[in-house]
Amino acid sequence: MRIHSNSPASARQRAQRTLAKAQTSSSRVSLALIMLVLLATTGMLGWFGYENVVTALRFTGRLTGAVLVAVAFTTLLGAIAAADHWLSRKYEYSGVIALIGSFAATLTNLLVWAEILKNGDYWYFKVLFGLLTVGSAWAAFTVFRRLDKIPAPKRVAATLVVTTVIAVANFGYQNLYQPSQRETLPVIKLDVGKSMQNRGGKSFSVPVDIQIENRGDTAFYVLGTEFHAMAEQVRLSRKDRSIREWRADAESWKDFRAYNPVSRREIHQPGLLVSAQPWMPYGHWIYAKDTFSARVVVQLPKKTHYDQLTFYAGVHLTRKDLSSVDRLKPSGSSWEKKPRVAAWVKNQKNFSSLAYKSRIRENNAIDARTRKPRYITVYWQFGQHGVNVFETINAPGAKDESQESVENRYGVRQVDTGPVATTLWDVKTQR
Repeated sequence: MRIHSNSPASARQRAQRTLAKAQTSSSRVSLALIMLVLLATTGMLGWFGYENVVTALRFTGRLTGAVLVAVAFTTLLGAIAAADHWLSRKYEYSGVIALIGSFAATLTNLLVWAEILKNGDYWYFKVLFGLLTVGSAWAAFTVFRRLDKIPAPKRVAATLVVTTVIAVANFGYQNLYQPSQRETLPVIKLDVGKSMQNRGGKSFSVPVDIQIENRGDTAFYVLGTEFHAMAEQVRLSRKDRSIREWRADAESWKDFRAYNPVSRREIHQPGLLVSAQPWMPYGHWIYAKDTFSARVVVQLPKKTHYDQLTFYAGVHLTRKDLSSVDRLKPSGSSWEKKPRVAAWVKNQKNFSSLAYKSRIRENNAIDARTRKPRYITVYWQFGQHGVNVFETINAPGAKDESQESVENRYGVRQVDTGPVATTLWDVKTQR
């Protein structure tokens, strides 16, 4: 018969074996969690990085993608090294590699999380990268505590510093420096030709040449163009006009369409629209160093009671390196029985509107995946007192993006020229 010893030494040994098993079990759980965090980080950063490399519209976006792919690879090596460091320690530097991989994952997850918190729409991406950030930070701390010693600590410190500098520099260049750079917008030139009588002498034509020149290095996508001519009656006062009348002219400047000069003798009546049209197809590209020219002709009867014509031209564009627009398609008008335009557009009594709509896509793959799809609607408005082209960007069922977002995030630009005025007295007095 065997007699079990209950001596203090035996009890101590059993306690030590139990503690060792608990520590081994806890260690394996830690390894499993570290592997889960690092492999999940590898998958997410690799996904975002690959999409940026393939689809980014500018070099910095592709560079960001390459950095994310490199960090994903480093994180994958860190996961493999962590497994070796915990289980076999066949490789002497596996603990250091696991530490570097965990640190790189922590820093990158933090920057991506900040980007998603700022711009993202989907809550699950915010939660996921919050967990990955906290988890990778815990992984780095756990690996550091398990290291017996850090071989070549200066080199390891230098590696961590370089990793930090690369990540922060890339983030700062793309989000801070580049948006502040001065850009060169296209220039529109409007040249009014000599008025000519038409055959029969009952009407006359005014040719207008329009040219847009892109002097910069960035291509632009055309959202819409407009040319319109306003006709005015201008009569002369027999005496100098009063200061009060000058002030009334100046107050009209609040509405650019009602612009009239402060004049000592001229009395300008409100201008009326006599001709309006696009002068360039929407969906057209204006490439770097490219030009596009068009000629439009405005015709009026010779016995017109107008004395002056004023011409305007404009174009609305998006920068090719900030967003991509699918082909614009007509999406309705304000005068349809069942209009498909926004209610506030339909309710504008002084203007009629045509609408064109398209999906607009982000330059940044992170924002493209973590934000709801955005659509751009371009409105071509016309009325008795002028023409206007404007655009809105929004997600389905959401409010419109701010003007700052429309310009800075999506690169929408507006270029106008005019007023260019010409008198009609010469052609009206011809016989």
